[in-house]
Amino acid sequence: MQNNSGLFADASNFEMRYVKSYDQITEIVQALRVLGLKVVLTSGSFDILHEGHSMYLEAARGFGDFLIVGLDSDEKLRLRKGPGRPAVPELERLRMVTHQRGVGLVTLKHVDEPKWALIKAVRPDVLVATAETYTAEQIAELEAKYCGRVEVLERMATVSTSARLRRLQMGLAEVMSKRLSERLPELIQDVIDETGSTS
Repeated sequence: MQNNSGLFADASNFEMRYVKSYDQITEIVQALRVLGLKVVLTSGSFDILHEGHSMYLEAARGFGDFLIVGLDSDEKLRLRKGPGRPAVPELERLRMVTHQRGVGLVTLKHVDEPKWALIKAVRPDVLVATAETYTAEQIAELEAKYCGRVEVLERMATVSTSARLRRLQMGLAEVMSKRLSERLPELIQDVIDETGSTS
């Protein structure tokens, strides 16, 4: 029998799982704790969702009962990765992440919010991050003040989204170069013919 009840529904149920307000997330976490559930938090950009992202989210979910994902807004991602990003807009990224089996709730992380605002709102039992996210000192502070423990995972993709985008751009550049090389002599001759016939 399929479960269709809110956050615990079998379906992705984007309208229930995407929560905009950190205050509302705090209330949901309190209710989850009343039920005796262990809450896990992780964050990321999840731009061009790939196998490594799915494996990472599955591993994060394995540290508890309910996984909350903070997704970087378009503006936050653009500041971190550069003007050509994101490749996928935030609403689509939010929807894709809610379709991941282990994800219970998703929210947006904005560029102008205070340091660790989502972590402070959730106060997770387990905070999951990649090796590059926090220093040893930051992990000690997080564990002392805002979460039960921090679990550091290695990246699970053999190729990052940034590397995939670079490969796509290089492939496109090669195709364009080949096509331009093929057509350039003809285009030059056309220009010569046009300018020669009008003078």
